Amino acid sequence: MTEPSGGLLDGVRVLDLTNVLAGPFAAYQLAMFGADVVKVEVPQTGDLARRLGADGELNRRLLGGSFLAQNGAKRSLTVNLKEPRGREVLLRAVESADILVENFRPGVLDRLGLGWDVLREANPRLVYCSISGFGADGPFRERPAYDQIVQGLSGMMSVTGTEATGPLRAGFPVADTLGGMSAAFAMASALHRRDVTGEGARLDVSMLEAALTAMGWVVSNALIAGEDPTRMGNDNFTAAPSGTFRTGDGDINIAANEDRQFEALCRVLDCEHLVDDPSFAERGARKVHRAELTAELEKRLAGKSAAEWERELGAAGVPAGRVLTVPEALSQKQIEHRGFVHDLPFPGGLSRDLRVLGSPTQVDGAPVGPGAAPPALGEHTDEVLTELGYDQSTIQELHEEGAV
Repeated sequence: MTEPSGGLLDGVRVLDLTNVLAGPFAAYQLAMFGADVVKVEVPQTGDLARRLGADGELNRRLLGGSFLAQNGAKRSLTVNLKEPRGREVLLRAVESADILVENFRPGVLDRLGLGWDVLREANPRLVYCSISGFGADGPFRERPAYDQIVQGLSGMMSVTGTEATGPLRAGFPVADTLGGMSAAFAMASALHRRDVTGEGARLDVSMLEAALTAMGWVVSNALIAGEDPTRMGNDNFTAAPSGTFRTGDGDINIAANEDRQFEALCRVLDCEHLVDDPSFAERGARKVHRAELTAELEKRLAGKSAAEWERELGAAGVPAGRVLTVPEALSQKQIEHRGFVHDLPFPGGLSRDLRVLGSPTQVDGAPVGPGAAPPALGEHTDEVLTELGYDQSTIQELHEEGAV
């Protein structure tokens, strides 16, 4: 079993009141670095992600693939926040917690009597993190947000695809993931201030703003140069030849952004005459004549496979890499060498393998991943209640009343 990070967040307790992706992903990052993450779930149903995934049988068992992917090393506590004694349980847990993270719509916890003022009174040192589509204030605060909605509103889709095929959404939930990673960074940062000053923090993470921060030159050119970005498909706006090219077998990405890289590319492809061609001799000219240059290069690239060109171009110092499927990407020797995919026992006693991704960051030369399997719904309820000081008779009462 994978060991967590080596203790970067040992002793930190996180109350994870999140659902589906952005919030659970954020708390998962903290769990992999050693935090004790207690996932607070609705009794009977739990996180919606428990019912989401490609395997229908796992969904029925409340162990959907979407849940398993980002809830390893967490403990599950079921609490009914609509019940007075359920709210009392949460507030008692808050008293000893370091972080509470939630991704309800803005105002939901306030209506339950569990808003920031109440939580801060229970624990002035608490780091409270709210993740939402658009933030806790502003004209969009009440709007429901899903990843695709945010992709559209951020401008991401407007620059994805070509003029003929766009706008296109990214083929994965990039806005959710960016929001979750932004939240994880903010929570860890707030812990540092808390440890220095004793002051907790209220963090308000906007998925829309997280998406915009990730768009690099697309946004900076609009803000600084007043340039309206356009869709360029698989071509790189900043240079040519830089993009995706057809080969004799498969596609390859080539990023010959510098003159020396372009010259090396032409040597490998046996078309050195292009270096002296006025249409391609200078960086700016290559961008203007991108289509003609691509046609010339693809004539040569047709002679070998993408895998062969990847080796030859890499050896010549030209940045190049095949366009892989997801299974191919996961099976790369580099991924195996780094220990990025982690094997866990399957929850619920199922006799099958559970493979999940760890952290992209290694600590002291070692890979970081979840130290335990994702929890069954409510698996740790009695354990956590006991840690909070409830005796067995009171725990039984809480169950009978439907508070937990």
